Amino acid sequence: MARDIYAYREVAVQSVRDPRTGGLVIRPMPGQAFAPTLKVQCSRRLREDYPEGTSFLLNAKLTDRLGGPRYLYAHHGDPVVVLSPSEAKRFLAAFRRGRI
Repeated sequence: MARDIYAYREVAVQSVRDPRTGGLVIRPMPGQAFAPTLKVQCSRRLREDYPEGTSFLLNAKLTDRLGGPRYLYAHHGDPVVVLSPSEAKRFLAAFRRGRI
């Protein structure tokens, strides 16, 4: 089954330390349509190959698994786009102007 490209949108995410486990997790950056506490399922490379605090631009969709809690899903095979702090700030500013 092919991916529905219309369900995906660009989301700025960041690697942060999980206070419960101490490991790195990926979460949406504040200032978007998604809560910063929302879980993100994406490529393991984002947690393993980049330091804490790195920002990324993902094509993700909001989903749930059989009625479970909602989360953002980004395909693991998509290219990794690292955002510099200025690029992340510019992306979030464009979002606030009603980009998506």
